[in-house]
Amino acid sequence: MEWERSCGAVVFTRRNGQLLYAIVQERPGTYSFPKGHMEGDETEMETARREILEETGLQPEFLDGFCQKEEYHLSEKPGTWKRVTYFLAEFGNELPVPQAGEIQRIRLLPYEQAMTLFKYEDTRRILTEAHMFLTK
Repeated sequence: MEWERSCGAVVFTRRNGQLLYAIVQERPGTYSFPKGHMEGDETEMETARREILEETGLQPEFLDGFCQKEEYHLSEKPGTWKRVTYFLAEFGNELPVPQAGEIQRIRLLPYEQAMTLFKYEDTRRILTEAHMFLTK
């Protein structure tokens, strides 16, 4: 069995007293968090920071104490599994800018609306964990 590793973050901002999450759309009907493959000898945090900047143009501050993982089989690569590590990162008043050719759209949404976009249970679980972490 072979493993691919990616890292990213649940990226959020606070506007008018409300938490808004940056949800990226990579292709029609597919929404997730900013993330991407580890390169060279990067740490997980370095990968997440680089990928967020590349995909959204944002340089958020990472919050301590939050780390979630998901693992899944890559159907397009038999025998290969993917492990994605997610952190939690906050940005200010900047506007995210989708990476040309990679990201179709970035939506800033409250928790309830963001949850309706995700088709995978793990993605919903990770957003719920992040939201609970921020509102506890």
